[in-house]
Amino acid sequence: MASTYEPIATTTVSGTSTTTVTFSSIPSTYTDLVLVSNCGSSTASDLNFELNSDQGNSYSWTALGGNGSAAYSTRYSSQTYSGRLDYLGYQSTNNYSMVNIAHFMNYANTTTYKTILSRSNNASLGTDAIVNLYRSTSAITQIKLLLASNWYFLSGSTFTLYGIKAA
Repeated sequence: MASTYEPIATTTVSGTSTTTVTFSSIPSTYTDLVLVSNCGSSTASDLNFELNSDQGNSYSWTALGGNGSAAYSTRYSSQTYSGRLDYLGYQSTNNYSMVNIAHFMNYANTTTYKTILSRSNNASLGTDAIVNLYRSTSAITQIKLLLASNWYFLSGSTFTLYGIKAA
């Protein structure tokens, strides 16, 4: 049986000065996209995203999370600059790392807003789930990943973008 996940691109960070990772020229030949990140930062930071170079107030998100002894929820509307894939980073002070899986639903459709679902975990901090709404009907052709406050990704951080084939 053939896999429905097709790798589009992989990036591995080397060095200590990478503040963004960008996937561009994303083909519109898939139904959905999945981004798998195994990354970290040397300073507390959340993992954010910007789509199609849009820095307007097009992003809204709701996060739910917990660490085994406490839970939280938060919501932000009409955020400028970026959406959020991970909200655990704000709790950490150094050498923060996490695994994140983000689903970009119906990314190539040009008649609807885009929904992005993500899950993150860190063994010592907990886990979270975030739903993002990108209020644009443009097809997603570029995904830029960045850390809050322009911190650096740790060397060895990996990011793989997959396309989901139509059934």
